[in-house]
Amino acid sequence: QVQLVESGGGLVQAGGSLRLSCAASGRAFSNYGLGWFRQAPGKEREFVARISWNSSTRYADSAKGRFTISRDNAKNTVYLQMNSLKPEDTAVYYCAAVQYPVITTSANEYTYWGQGTQVTVSS
Repeated sequence: QVQLVESGGGLVQAGGSLRLSCAASGRAFSNYGLGWFRQAPGKEREFVARISWNSSTRYADSAKGRFTISRDNAKNTVYLQMNSLKPEDTAVYYCAAVQYPVITTSANEYTYWGQGTQVTVSS
């Protein structure tokens, strides 16, 4: 069992930055792949970025060059550094975990989810 708690969301102006954190409880954090997803009002949840158990990363096209996902296994935490934010990045951001050996960008394959943190980017 893994519990995930996101933090770091908030209100920021376009062009600004935020760093989201997701703290995990439970054992063997290093054996999990972690993903960030987001859901805007009236839209489906979409993939943003993921970092696998072996630290390989993948980004949605909308995140490439602006967002960076990283993990600190000693702190059981995954981060999403978001730079050059745009109003269209406004959404609730969710952290999710999937157990080794799965490496995926599909939300349906992630087993554990956090409660989400709101990111609002004003123009």
